[in-house]
Amino acid sequence: MKKIRYAISFLFMALVFSACKNETNSEEAKSAKESSETTTQRIVSLNGAVTAIIADLGHGKELVGRDMTSTYPEWVQDSIKNLGHLRSLSLEALMSLHPSVVLALEEDISPDLKKSLENSGIRYKLFEREFSVEGTKSLIKDVAEFIGASPEKVKPMLQKIDADLSKIESFEKKPKVLFIYARGAGTLMVAGDGTSMGNIIEIAGAENAGEALNNFKPLTTEALLNINPDVIFLFKSGLESLDEAGGILNIPGVSQTTAGKNKAIITMEGGLVSNFGPRLGEAAYRLNQLLIPYAK
Repeated sequence: MKKIRYAISFLFMALVFSACKNETNSEEAKSAKESSETTTQRIVSLNGAVTAIIADLGHGKELVGRDMTSTYPEWVQDSIKNLGHLRSLSLEALMSLHPSVVLALEEDISPDLKKSLENSGIRYKLFEREFSVEGTKSLIKDVAEFIGASPEKVKPMLQKIDADLSKIESFEKKPKVLFIYARGAGTLMVAGDGTSMGNIIEIAGAENAGEALNNFKPLTTEALLNINPDVIFLFKSGLESLDEAGGILNIPGVSQTTAGKNKAIITMEGGLVSNFGPRLGEAAYRLNQLLIPYAK
């Protein structure tokens, strides 16, 4: 009888232990699920470079909204809600996405939009950016740290930038490249010192022909002839916008420049070359290769 009582007691204790273990596992699973649910981010990105960084870090599934400059990777154009241009951003449309955080660049956000975000109670983060290689790398690190991305995801992104930049060919005679921002013949601006386009030209190994200017300035025939660029550089969409005016060579003064006489007109996709995001090295290398025929 004593052995039977011991057996029953042992069986009872085993059942109690099993029940407690199952309950503990159940609670742990429930806690893990709740933790997972509460840490899942709903990100609205209001800058193309920031969006590309988030996607390349493997956090693309957390994106729920974007601005019109966020076109890379291509899948964001179909999968992520486009909130349009920052200047016409609807706060109601943004809030309807129930974001846990809004990410943008300090340089892009107007005081009015910043105030609207503050008043809305939506959590937001504004990053600083320089139009340089080191500035781009810092932005990648800052975004990664803020969204909780693994440092192991950052390293290959930085290595790719360096690998692409290492392929850039040096020019014995640097061509003078003038970037013209065009939205039809009525809107023509040239890139001066400190601009994204002026800096990408220099990173690509050439000389920014507009370096004497500050920021973007309206294109004038007099300035164009004084600058006399070897190459004129536009966004592909910019060149297409001039079709109705007969093309870039019909813009007053262009045909009289060295670039115009040699028909040295090059284009690149705006989203790639002006982004200063993870594809900076690729953009600079492609531009460098386009300039080789004019560096003699």
